[in-house]
Amino acid sequence: MAAETKPAAASGVAGEMEVEAYRRLFPVAFLERHLGESVRIDARRLREARPTTVALGAVSSAHGSALARLGDTAMLASVKLEVMSPPAEHPDEGSVAVEFHMPPICSPLVRPGRPTDVAPVISKALEDVLTSSGMLNLKDLCLITGKASWLAYLDIYCLNADGSLFDAALISAVAAFTHLEIPLVSVGDDGRLFTVGGNDGKNKFELVNREKRKLTLDSSDRLVSLQKLGGAVTCMATIKECISLAKERRRSLREILLDSIKAMEVDQTE
Repeated sequence: MAAETKPAAASGVAGEMEVEAYRRLFPVAFLERHLGESVRIDARRLREARPTTVALGAVSSAHGSALARLGDTAMLASVKLEVMSPPAEHPDEGSVAVEFHMPPICSPLVRPGRPTDVAPVISKALEDVLTSSGMLNLKDLCLITGKASWLAYLDIYCLNADGSLFDAALISAVAAFTHLEIPLVSVGDDGRLFTVGGNDGKNKFELVNREKRKLTLDSSDRLVSLQKLGGAVTCMATIKECISLAKERRRSLREILLDSIKAMEVDQTE
C-alpha cells in the first residue's frame, strides 16, 4: 500500500507544479479558461464572495480598531481621535483623514523604501466613500459648533495582499469606526478641552459630549457610492446586476459585523 501511495502523491505534486507553471507562463489563457467554466482560480463560483471575518479591538492603543480578512487578504485598521478646529465651511462637523499603507511584509512585489502606486489611489477612494457618500455622519464628531471637533485619523495597514484590496480595506475601516468609542471631553478653566477618564471623572467634570460616544453609520439599503475604474463601457443591465449583488453582499457583511460585536461583548464579560 505504501509503495502505491508514493507514486500517487508524487503525481499530485507534479500536477500542481504543471498548473502553477502554466499560470505563470500563460496568465491570460489561465484566467480565460476558468472564466469559460464560470469558476474562479480558487474554486469559487463567479458570484461567490471570499470568506470574510472581522475581529474588533485589534489595537488596544487606538480609539477604534479592527482586523478584517477577505480570503487571504488581511487588513488592520485603527482610528485615533484628535481635537481640532472644525472646517470653516462645516462648523458643526468633524473630519476624517485616511492613510492606506502597504508595507513590504504584505507582498513580495512591495519593495522597502519604494512607495506603491496603488496605496494613494486606495487612500483617496476610501476617503471619498467614507465622507462624500454620507456613510459616516460627520456631525457626530462635532464637540462645540464652530470651536472644536474631532479629527479622526484612519490608518489601514495591508498585512497580506492577495487581491480585493479596496474591498478589504473598506470592510476594516467600517469595522474600526463601528468599534470606535469617542472619549469623554470637558472644558478647563483656561477654555481648553481635555479628555475625561474613569467614573470619578464623569461625575467631577461637566462633560461636553456625554451622549456622543458612538458614530452613526448609514445602515440603509440605499446606494451611496458607485465606482468603475477603467475598462470598457458597461451596459446598464450589468450595472443593475452589480448593484443587486452589492446589496446582497451588504446584508451578509452586516451579519458578520454584528457577530463580531457580539463576540467582543462576550470576551469583555468573561
